[in-house]
Amino acid sequence: MRGLWLLNRTFATDNGTEMFGVWNFNEFDMKKLIASLCETINGLSGDEKPLFAVRLTAFCKAFSGMCANSWISMRWKVVVALLAIGIPSVAQNKDHNFDVAKNLDVFNAIYKQLDMMYVDTLNADEVIGNGISAMLRSLDPYTVYFPAEQQKELKEIYTGKFAGIGALIRYYPKLKYTVIDEPYRGMPAAEAGLRKGDIILGIDDVSMAGKDSKFVSEHLRGTPGTSIVLRIKRWSTGKEMRVKVTRRIIKQPALPYYGMRKGGVGYISLRQFTEGCAKEMRRAMMDLKAKGMKSLIFDLRNNGGGSEQEAVDIVNMFVRKGLTIVSNRGKLKRANRDYKTAVEPIDTLMPIVVLVNGGTASAGEITSGSLQDLDRAVILGSRTYGKGLVQMSVDLPYNGSLKLTTNKYYIPSGRCIQAINYKHSNGGYVEHVPDSLTKVFHTANGREVRDGGGIQPDVEIKPDSLPNIAYYLEYVDSNSVLMNYEVEYIAKHPAIAPASEFELSDTDYADFKQRVLKSGFSYDRESEKYLKNLVKLAKFEGYYDDAKAEFEQLEKKLSHNVEKDLDYNKAVIKQLITNDIVTAYYYQSGAIEHSLRSDKQMQAAEKLLNTPQEYRRLLLPKKK
Repeated sequence: MRGLWLLNRTFATDNGTEMFGVWNFNEFDMKKLIASLCETINGLSGDEKPLFAVRLTAFCKAFSGMCANSWISMRWKVVVALLAIGIPSVAQNKDHNFDVAKNLDVFNAIYKQLDMMYVDTLNADEVIGNGISAMLRSLDPYTVYFPAEQQKELKEIYTGKFAGIGALIRYYPKLKYTVIDEPYRGMPAAEAGLRKGDIILGIDDVSMAGKDSKFVSEHLRGTPGTSIVLRIKRWSTGKEMRVKVTRRIIKQPALPYYGMRKGGVGYISLRQFTEGCAKEMRRAMMDLKAKGMKSLIFDLRNNGGGSEQEAVDIVNMFVRKGLTIVSNRGKLKRANRDYKTAVEPIDTLMPIVVLVNGGTASAGEITSGSLQDLDRAVILGSRTYGKGLVQMSVDLPYNGSLKLTTNKYYIPSGRCIQAINYKHSNGGYVEHVPDSLTKVFHTANGREVRDGGGIQPDVEIKPDSLPNIAYYLEYVDSNSVLMNYEVEYIAKHPAIAPASEFELSDTDYADFKQRVLKSGFSYDRESEKYLKNLVKLAKFEGYYDDAKAEFEQLEKKLSHNVEKDLDYNKAVIKQLITNDIVTAYYYQSGAIEHSLRSDKQMQAAEKLLNTPQEYRRLLLPKKK
């Protein structure tokens, strides 16, 4: 019955429970109805009453409109009057409630007119979906609508799991095919013998010619246990073959690598806060302590976050039981929550350096920010992303879902580190909170820290930027000279030195350099772009003629010289090639282990831990 359904939908709370029971409107007793309403109203908190009022009012209007019987309509007016008496706070929100109802009516009327009179037939899912997306974009970056067909995507966001073959893929425009870039260790692709550089010609009976990586990925994923046949072409030999691969649940490791460094320094890399990662972290900690770890480098760089509970459980390893680590606060009090440490820690004294960067977000910021607020670790690197908002999934009609921002979170000092000024007066959320508008908070020892703008490291060390030529070789080069070299190198070398020792020789790099020069490789130099723009500006303002000779001289000095740039950026490009080759042999763990050799943030962290006096000084308040 429509009335029954409508009441069910109208009175549903945000977490899917019902505020009160549902009646059979063919036989309902108005007295029972009013009594139930009164009981419900009395049981609501102050912040729940306005929401309840909006829903009840909307239902009363809808239901009375459906009822031809005047006595029913009259009794619903009584209900509304009761509502006004029982919920005095509604009067304060009547203008808002009217605006909500008005705009919903306008939207409904507009779409009806479009559907009836527009020159072309409308795709309702597309048109209304675009309207929903535009509405959500005006709120914050993280509130997103997922229709029924995107539920798998939403599940992957929350679990980090999907069913597939376990490999990174990349589309090459010149080849017009997608290529296996990196098989994961122990996953179906690697077990089936697929290698870096394998060109995916087809999947089962479907050709992959001209299909981008998204299309190919959709065909590689599927139900766990099902098999697909990949028709591939081996890049190094040109040989075509068919490979049968059985799909299974793919979960990228949250903790891809840990190990011991010199001087009793332990290292743990945590890439995501997925379910169970705290247990993995605990096992790694116990193993390293058994191996003699005296201090720890905890790497949270490029960790985009995940579960708050997992973050709290990890912090709990280093701080005492019973501390509030993070507090969620939002509009509805019943949705507020405090997360506290619940067990005895592993170690509360061991010196810790936490590595962070602009890719550290959400649960990664809860962890690093809490350890900073409690003066339990020194934070080193560059400023974090600044995501201080919490989302939950809300079920919608027709199997849709809404990932909805419901709370801000606050770490032990009381600060919220949200960086994006998402409540922009003109809509949108492109502006970051300026440092001048942030507020000062204090750590347990009395050190000054600030809210808004992410976690500011105690020791700021910015990473080296990737030279333009290296970026073009890796991601843009239409001739794929870098991939060609790496694939051939791997084909010629069945094995290489351990990840921590392998190094591309100068002879190997000279060979690569000649390949690049012979390939006709070219790229846009940023300095040339800026010079051209400067010349245009000088001509516009009338200064060019007076400085023409200087401009011409500068142009000669900045002329395009690939060979010169290959020599100047030799160290960086060698490291890029070496890392790709190591990954092909030793997968992600090997790549991390190898990269630490030339990581200046890592080197700074090790130096700090080997200087106990400086470490302790950083955790003390600065003298004014």
